[in-house]
Amino acid sequence: MRTTAPLGTRLLTDTQDWEAMSDDQVILARDKANRAATSRAAWVVTGRVDSRAQVSEETIDLPGRRLVLRVHRPKAAGRELPLIVSFHGGGFIAGTAAQNDWLNSHLAARCPAVVVSVEYRLAPEHPLPQPIEDGYDTLVRLVEDSAAWGVDPGAVAVMGESAGGTIAALIAQRAAKDGPPLVAQVLNYPVTDWTESMTGYPSIDENADNPTLPLSRLRAARRLSVPSTLDPRGVSPLMADTFAGLPPALVVTAALDPLADQGRHYVERLREGGTDARLTCHARAVHTFLSIPGLVPAARPARREILTFLRRHLHPAPGRE
Repeated sequence: MRTTAPLGTRLLTDTQDWEAMSDDQVILARDKANRAATSRAAWVVTGRVDSRAQVSEETIDLPGRRLVLRVHRPKAAGRELPLIVSFHGGGFIAGTAAQNDWLNSHLAARCPAVVVSVEYRLAPEHPLPQPIEDGYDTLVRLVEDSAAWGVDPGAVAVMGESAGGTIAALIAQRAAKDGPPLVAQVLNYPVTDWTESMTGYPSIDENADNPTLPLSRLRAARRLSVPSTLDPRGVSPLMADTFAGLPPALVVTAALDPLADQGRHYVERLREGGTDARLTCHARAVHTFLSIPGLVPAARPARREILTFLRRHLHPAPGRE
């Protein structure tokens, strides 16, 4: 019997016709949504920052652009720590690093680690592959300047949700060839297929009534972020030529997510390529559920399994899970 979404998630039902919006309207909608998601009133939905972590915003200069980084550190740790580079969701047209504070601050305090969430550039102003380049170039710079950031260059993981999962997966694939070496990847309800087939999976139809990811938004995200001159296979992790040599992966999916099949198929490809990949699927969970823990109880067990997975790979000392 098919489960239903938690009642509270209906408060977030997205009724906007994203496909009908102009570029300027998308930008205005993004800014409004980000202001709402980062307001104090939203904490009841988005969750509070872990009291044992400190959060700061810093900038990083890359060729031709300056990016903002939202940095989470444990308050009590003064030693060199593992690094987790995190990427928020939003279909490459929306979202902000602060929406993952609940998860990122918890991981920083309890892993412990330095968690750096990247405010990568967004479409329609900056379509693909620019957000992916922002992610990879930031990772490289952080590792190169590891001493200044207080991180261990030999203990680095990437993590992303939704479109941020696209970035994390593609970075893991590129790093396997070009470096820097990664020890783990966490993909939370990732988009792994940006080709025309992205809306052709059974989970799209099965979860058409989901409240947090309407089909119009998914189609608009593809239209605005994938330019006609770009081969979408090159930004679709599922379409990679090889899956060899990738770091261990945890892929977290939601049973009521239109994109659930994309995560499941990606795990299948990872395993076929010899990667140690674990798939978990949470019942009564919708797309974005790790960003709305106040509405979706499944966010807490999902957060625990992410923490356990990252501890095991970032702190591999005997007796440490």
